[in-house]
Amino acid sequence: MGPNSPPEQPELIRGVGLAGATTLNMIDMIGVGPFITIPLIVSAAGGPQAMLGWILGAVFALCDGLVWAELGAAMPGAGGSYRYLKEIYGPRTMGRLLSFLFIWQLSFSAPLSVASGCIGLSHYAGYLWPGLDHTLAERTLHLGLPGLGALEARLILMPGTFVAMATCALVVFLLYRRITAVAKIAELLWVGGALAMTWIIVAGFMHFRPALAFDFPPGAFHLSHEFFTGLGAAMLLTTYDYWGYYNVCFLGGEVKDPGRTIPRALILSILAVAALYILMNLAVLGVIPWRELAQHSGDQSNYVMSVFMQRIYGSWAGRAVTGLIMWTAFASVFSLLLGYSRVPYAAALDGNYFRAFARVHPQHRFPTVSLLALGGVAMLFCLLRLADVIAALVVIRILLQFIVQAVGLMVLRKRQPDLARPFRMWLYPLPALLAIAGFLFILVARKNFLREIRYAVVILVVGLAIYFVRSWRRGEWPFTAHPTGVEAT
Repeated sequence: MGPNSPPEQPELIRGVGLAGATTLNMIDMIGVGPFITIPLIVSAAGGPQAMLGWILGAVFALCDGLVWAELGAAMPGAGGSYRYLKEIYGPRTMGRLLSFLFIWQLSFSAPLSVASGCIGLSHYAGYLWPGLDHTLAERTLHLGLPGLGALEARLILMPGTFVAMATCALVVFLLYRRITAVAKIAELLWVGGALAMTWIIVAGFMHFRPALAFDFPPGAFHLSHEFFTGLGAAMLLTTYDYWGYYNVCFLGGEVKDPGRTIPRALILSILAVAALYILMNLAVLGVIPWRELAQHSGDQSNYVMSVFMQRIYGSWAGRAVTGLIMWTAFASVFSLLLGYSRVPYAAALDGNYFRAFARVHPQHRFPTVSLLALGGVAMLFCLLRLADVIAALVVIRILLQFIVQAVGLMVLRKRQPDLARPFRMWLYPLPALLAIAGFLFILVARKNFLREIRYAVVILVVGLAIYFVRSWRRGEWPFTAHPTGVEAT
């Protein structure tokens, strides 16, 4: 071990079984997203055909989930995509670059994902305390870049912003403990999400009117340019709502019997959540006319499910479901930060990130610095608008992680055909190709699609510059003909 290598750390505990892994995935998937994006999705699609977005979103989630399942079962260590990209493309050559870029984009996308749950929670809190939605200050930052155009970031400060930040801080506090205790907390938090979703579905179908649910406008399925751009915008939102099915892969080093548990947890969570989403959205469309739903604006769009339940049962039901949704959003943030905090830890262990991120709590054995750093950045991102957070998150993650990883699965099959694979993708390589096609469609089949792509390009260019300067100074690949082990900065 070199003088600057990370000190030897206690190994992580394999204490998460199938029930815990599936639960962590599901509470990661069912955050505030499906409760707040329904009016946006209906508005984007222009009618009840918005259900296509949920159905296709489930199909592509399952296709990509099979990519994660095979890789997670074959390489069941902490770190998820970081570990996969490094091994697929070469741990001392291109794989080192791609895995570094993954960690680099994660520095933005993981806190964005956590912040989206915190902001959504604060929006629903605005139903109970309307003063939380009052804007205290607002500013739009502009940065012009040659060849790319203008980058914009809109910052908003409200009383609800402090609620979002406090939520993030509380989650960090609860995660600051042993993984076995964390799994028990996750199972408790899942109860709130299950109750909220079940109540909404049952209430909706008890008052379901098919004439409303299937009131398609003229030309709803005409394959025009507007149809595809609307579908693309809707699928961007549903993709965000489904994400989280891969959370168990980031906890690979803490999962029991990972070769069987990881694929099962992935597939079960995707199928279960897809069924819940489709039923819930159909129930809502059968109660609230889609034209009214699409026109929701202002404060009501922040807590449409509260308005939905209030309309059926009265204000008491609106308040009750608001509490359950806030509980669900909190559970999602809990699961997100738990999974993501293990990724910089894994990178630091093999010298491809800062040494401090390899630190593990001496008694409870979880990565301390990684948890605190990502939680702190997420608190800062709570100053952004929820819609902007979602769009930036999805585009950055697709371009710099998901497409590269899906391609990587096929590369790995060619390069290492004899690698032990406890789980093999069904109908290979069709699911991987469908996932790539779906991601590309989401990227370009939207109005103003270049706005978020600019952010991804800037993150990529800056990340490449940092990596190459760092590699040149340390004599690493590609500035050495014989890649060797390296030390962390």
